[in-house]
Amino acid sequence: MTGRAAAEAPGSLLMPITLRTAGERIAERIVTAIALGEFVPGQRLPTERELARMLEVSRTTVREALQRLQASGYVSTKRGRGGGTFVRAGTGPDADDMIARTLGPAWADLTQLLDFRRLTEQLIARTAAERRDEHDIARLRHAVRAYSDATDRDESRLADHALHQAVAQAAHNARLVDLSARVRREVSLGFDAEPYTPEVRRHALHQHPQLAEAVIAGDPALAADLAAQHFSLTEDMLRELHARIRIRTEGELNGRSS
Repeated sequence: MTGRAAAEAPGSLLMPITLRTAGERIAERIVTAIALGEFVPGQRLPTERELARMLEVSRTTVREALQRLQASGYVSTKRGRGGGTFVRAGTGPDADDMIARTLGPAWADLTQLLDFRRLTEQLIARTAAERRDEHDIARLRHAVRAYSDATDRDESRLADHALHQAVAQAAHNARLVDLSARVRREVSLGFDAEPYTPEVRRHALHQHPQLAEAVIAGDPALAADLAAQHFSLTEDMLRELHARIRIRTEGELNGRSS
């Protein structure tokens, strides 16, 4: 190390630390949700009030996040009747960096949460198969038909939620129903919306009837196994997104060091 480099080295360790505001963190979370398909181009985001309630932050924080997203080109705002904040694109020049800040530090916790969800949903499906009654069977079959008949993304989302709620309710334990809903919100970054893509729907069209029929037939082992397979869809999407960001980041670091 030269004398000049040695003199500069201590100073480089004392560079100012940039602290992100709550608005920045919420903006990063929304960009991650867009990348996962929880929100898609052209979709109107929930209102400021709804986002504040979902994410348990102030409306001021939400407003700051939306302003940042608008300045970066991720959303646009329309006034008047039918107005609101609309998603413009799923990617952007700094999308990967924002996603990395959302997933990176908390990845270990998120991995445990995904594992916990898979185990919990297996327990729920197993118990539902043991306890379902005629009312549960009718509700499950109706939910399967509703998902199959869904004509767009929003209808698919509602039907998907109704199906999994029907399975949880068939376990006849209010705490399990509440636990399933709370874990769903955590996995979806607080937005209570499962990642959605055409590929996910194709898998669900195949898996939903199988899971429902296993519960209806009273086969606890099969129901648990199918639940584990089905709930790995969201986990696979998150892992794929995290891996993509990690590979890009490592590539950049290697490029700088070469």
